[in-house]
Amino acid sequence: MSASKIIRVLMVDDHAMMRIGLATFLQAFDDLELVGEASDGVEALELCDRLQPDVVLMDLVMPGMDGVTATRAIRQKYPHIQVIALTSFEEAELVHGVLQAGAIGYLLKDVSAEKLAEAIRAAMEGKPSLAPEAARILIEAATRSSAPVFQLTDREREVLALMAEGMNNTEIAKRLVVSQSTIKSHVSSILSKLGVNSRTEAVAVALQKNLIPPSSR
Repeated sequence: MSASKIIRVLMVDDHAMMRIGLATFLQAFDDLELVGEASDGVEALELCDRLQPDVVLMDLVMPGMDGVTATRAIRQKYPHIQVIALTSFEEAELVHGVLQAGAIGYLLKDVSAEKLAEAIRAAMEGKPSLAPEAARILIEAATRSSAPVFQLTDREREVLALMAEGMNNTEIAKRLVVSQSTIKSHVSSILSKLGVNSRTEAVAVALQKNLIPPSSR
């Protein structure tokens, strides 16, 4: 990402004071621009269609269409838009739900301005950002899984490291000079072995358990 790239951010939260606070925070960073605010999932979808933001900061517990449902709809219709869950809740169901829906990050609302800015920039590069509480939930779930956890082949570790760099299947296939179907098979095997359901969860578990070098984050 170019150093001069302005990241367009859409904020979704049903609490006006939270939106005001986040708007003030965004003004402190020259590379972040607030392009819109939504109070629920339905409005978020409408604004994504009209404004085409780069990153959406998504509250999860809202009346009407909740954040998990909205995240899934946004990621299916606009796969180029990244979503970061920004919530007060750390329940396992919410963590798994929104990551499976396609969110690339899960942060709590007490996160510092600097950490949130870093997460937004990371999202633009396809890299996940997780609150420690969310990472712990994923690790515990993977540890409890009956799947053959962590028994990755050398090639699967290589693919996982490239996933952590934010590469998609097409880019990984090109890097490793293999077919996309081969990479798709590797990714499916990786998710199964780690006992997770999404690429973001897989990368989070891998980094926490040192299955790939920390530099791959």
